[in-house]
Amino acid sequence: MNNRHKVFVSYHHANDQYYKNRFETLFADIYDTMVSKSVKEGDIAQNLKTDTIRQKIRDKYLADSTVTVVLVGTETWKRKHVDWEIGSSIRDTRKSDRSGLLGILLPTYPGFSTNTYDPHTIPPRLHDNIECCFAKIYGWSENPNDVQSWIHEAFKRRKENPPPNNSYPPFVNNRSGERWSE
Repeated sequence: MNNRHKVFVSYHHANDQYYKNRFETLFADIYDTMVSKSVKEGDIAQNLKTDTIRQKIRDKYLADSTVTVVLVGTETWKRKHVDWEIGSSIRDTRKSDRSGLLGILLPTYPGFSTNTYDPHTIPPRLHDNIECCFAKIYGWSENPNDVQSWIHEAFKRRKENPPPNNSYPPFVNNRSGERWSE
């Protein structure tokens, strides 16, 4: 099965950099099951305005990807950039088609060992898309066949019904607390 797709990885930069690096090393470099379209450290100057950063990510990285993988750690749901990346990637625009979407629970996520999750501790926009069957969520795996299969399934779902649900109000700021509420 040689279904390599262009993958954008969305994650909590401060908490989950190790897993993002591990994911890309395993699946883009070692097993060659995907092409990474993610932002690397130093690609975008941190002193830019939020709108400029978002435009650069949208135009250079998201527009050229076909699947967005959300690495879900303990605080991923709180991050405004994760919310924005999910929302941007599942939108059809003149410049780019929508991407497939999937979530992967990291070993640091509280329900990882039992392969369960609290829907209010994953990104709300990801949750909405799991609920409408546009996206799926899995537990961390280092098996290239599993991960390649998940990515390919997300790629196929991007053009099928049901369409994605992008109705959750966009985050303006990062969130706090133990969980989000409806």
